[in-house]
Amino acid sequence: MEEKERFQAIADELSLEPARVEAAVHLMEEGNTIPFIARYRKEMTGELDEEQLRGIEERNKYLVQLDQKKEEVIRLIDEQGKLTEELRKKIEAAVKLQTVEDLYRPYRPKRKTRASQARERGLAPLAEFLRQVQSEAEAEEKAGSFIDPEKEVGSVEEALQGAMDILAEELADDPEIRRWVREFHWKRGELVTEAKEADERSVYEMYYDYREPVRKMPSHRVLAVNRGEREGVLKVRLEVEGAERVLNHLERHMSKRPHRYLTETAEDAYKRLIAPSIEREIRSTMTEEAEEQAIHIFSENLRNLLLQPPVRGKKVLGVDPAYRTGCKLAVVDETGKMHHVGVIFPTLSQSKAREAGETVSRLVEQYDIDIIAIGNGTASRETESFIAELIRGWDREVYYIIVNEAGASVYSASKLAREEFPDLDVAQRSAISIARRLQDPLAELVKIEPKAVGVGQYQHDVSQKRLAESLSAVVESAVNHVGVDVNTASVSLLQYVSGVNATVAKNIIKKREEEGRYTDRNQLKKVPRLGAKTYEQCIGFLRVTDGDNPLDKTPIHPESYPVVEALLKELGSTPGAIGTPDLNEALRQVEVEKMAEVLGCGVPTLRDILDALRRPGRDPREELPAPVLRSDVLQLEDLKEGMQLKGTVRNVVDFGAFVDIGLKNDGLVHISKMSDRFVHHPMDLVGVGDVVDVWVLQVDPERERVSLSMVPVG
Repeated sequence: MEEKERFQAIADELSLEPARVEAAVHLMEEGNTIPFIARYRKEMTGELDEEQLRGIEERNKYLVQLDQKKEEVIRLIDEQGKLTEELRKKIEAAVKLQTVEDLYRPYRPKRKTRASQARERGLAPLAEFLRQVQSEAEAEEKAGSFIDPEKEVGSVEEALQGAMDILAEELADDPEIRRWVREFHWKRGELVTEAKEADERSVYEMYYDYREPVRKMPSHRVLAVNRGEREGVLKVRLEVEGAERVLNHLERHMSKRPHRYLTETAEDAYKRLIAPSIEREIRSTMTEEAEEQAIHIFSENLRNLLLQPPVRGKKVLGVDPAYRTGCKLAVVDETGKMHHVGVIFPTLSQSKAREAGETVSRLVEQYDIDIIAIGNGTASRETESFIAELIRGWDREVYYIIVNEAGASVYSASKLAREEFPDLDVAQRSAISIARRLQDPLAELVKIEPKAVGVGQYQHDVSQKRLAESLSAVVESAVNHVGVDVNTASVSLLQYVSGVNATVAKNIIKKREEEGRYTDRNQLKKVPRLGAKTYEQCIGFLRVTDGDNPLDKTPIHPESYPVVEALLKELGSTPGAIGTPDLNEALRQVEVEKMAEVLGCGVPTLRDILDALRRPGRDPREELPAPVLRSDVLQLEDLKEGMQLKGTVRNVVDFGAFVDIGLKNDGLVHISKMSDRFVHHPMDLVGVGDVVDVWVLQVDPERERVSLSMVPVG
C-alpha cells in the first residue's frame, strides 16, 4: 500500500481529512510526542486531539504491519513456486491481517497430517477425481486402481479415505470457505458454559448453565467466563444453530451433485478441521475485543482518578488502618512534607482506644490539622467510626475523608519509597502516601505502577503488555495536561513529561539540588542529556513559578514568546502585567482572527495564548468538583429505601458504577438505574471522582450490599 493510500484508508476509517492524518504521522515519525503535537502543532493537524492522534498512531502501525505481512507472504509463496498473479492481487488487496493469514494457510508448511500422508501415498489424483464424478460406483471403481501395498494402500476403502482426507484439508484451507463459515458462526453462534462440578459453590455460579450469542456478549462476561475456564471451574464451548446449512454449503462448494463420499468429506472437514479452528478464532476475537474494552475502561477510570482536584493549603493527618498491627499515622504539612509518624490501636481494647483518641487529639491540636485522610483498606470503617466519634467531641472544624489506598502498599515497598523515607517502615510510608494522595493525587499516584491503582475490571486477565502501554499513555496525557512545576516535581512525575525519560528526570533534579531552584526555562537547556529535541518536546509542560520571566509559569511554549511579546505590545502592555484585571479585560476584547493575521500566527495557537495569559498558573483540575469531606459516619442500619445521599464514584465498569456513600462497601448503581433514558455505557454519564446524588434502592444486610439509583425513587 502506497503511503498516500495508507493515509486515505486511515482518514476514511476515522472520519478525518487525509492531509491531517498525513501531517500527524509525519510529526510522529519526526520524534514528536502525542501530547506535544496535540498542544503545540494544532495548525498542522487541524486541532486533532490526543484521542484522535492515538487512533491515527494505532491504525498506521497496523497498516504498516499489514504491508510487511503481505510482502512476507508473497515472498514465501513465491519461493515455493506457487505464486500466481491472481493470488498476488488477492493478497495485495487484503485489508485485514486475518485475510492475509487465510490466503497463506494452504501454503503454510504443515506438520504431518492425514492429508499429507495421503499425498505421499500418491492419492492426490484420486482426490481430484472424486470431485468430478457423480456416483459412488465410479469413485469406488477408480479407487481400485490406486491399491498399492508398497505405498500402504491396501484396499479401496483406504484409497478413498486418503482421497477424502486430502479434500477435507483443501476445503478447510480454502480462504473463501473459512470467511463464510467464520461469518456464519459469528452470526449464529452461542457461547455455552456449564460447571465441571455442578454442586460446587463459586463466584461463577451464574455460568453453571448459561448461554449467550457471541456477538452480543459484553466484555466483562467474556473475561469472567475465560477466567472460570482457566481456573478449571467451567466447561465452555461454541454451539451453532443451523450447522446443516454449513454442511450443505461445503458440499455445494465441491460439487453441484455431491455423492456420499463428498458428503462425508464435508462433514469430516467441518467437524474435525474447520469448526474447532473457527471456534478458537472467534473466542480469540471475543477475548481481544473484551480486553480492549477492559483496558479502555481502566484507562478512562485512571485518567479521572489522576485528574482528581488537589486539596491545597491543608494540613493532613494520614491514617493507614489495621487491626492487630495498629493504625499507622503520618502528619504532612501544606507542601506534603512529613512532620510526624506514629501508631495507634483503636480496635484492640477500651484502654487502647482511649489512648489512641488522646494521641490523635494531641496531633490535631499540635499540628493544626484540617483534614484526616483514612485509607479504605482493612479496618477502614472501624477507624472511620473512631475518628468520627473524636470529631464530635472537638471544639474545632475538622473533617475526614476516605481515600482509595489501592497501590499504596506497592509504593511503600518500592525502591522509590525506600529512597524517600529510608528510616521508616512500609506501613508508615503508606500513611504518608494516603495523606499526600488527598493533597495532590497526580503527584502521588504517578509513583505507583498504573495497573496497581485498582480502578478497572479484570485488569489481571488482559494482555499485560497492552495494558501497560495504554496506562502509561494515560499517565503521560494527564501529567502533560496539568503541567509540572520543575522546582517541586519528583522523578516519578518528571519522567512522564513529554520527551523526558528517567535519566533526564534524575538529571533535572540533580541540577536543582546542586545549583538551587530554576528561575528560567532556558536553564533546562544545560541539563545533561536534555538535548534540543527533548527541550522542544518538554519545555511547554514544565512550569517555573516566581521566575525571571512571567511567561515561564504558563503553558505557552517558548517558541511562541515572540508572538506574546508582539501581542502585548499591540495591547500597550508588558509581561509584568500578566494576571492583572486591566490586561485580562484587554485580552477579552481581542478579535482572534484579526489579531492572528496581524501577528502572523495561527488562530488555534493565539487562542491558547490568550487563555494562558488570562489564567496564568491555572491548574485545570481545580475546575472539577472538590471531594466530599465528612464529619460523621453512616451505618448500614441508617439506610432506608428511597433515602437520598451524596457520594463519590470510585469505579466505573461495563454494568454500572460503584459509589462511595460512606459505608464499608461501595454501593452499586446498575446501568439500568443511571438515567430514565437509555444509557449506552456508564462512562457516558459518570467518571471516577464525580460527586453524584443517589437514592437507596435496596439494602442487603447479610451480604452488606447496597443497590443505588441515580434516578429519584420513592
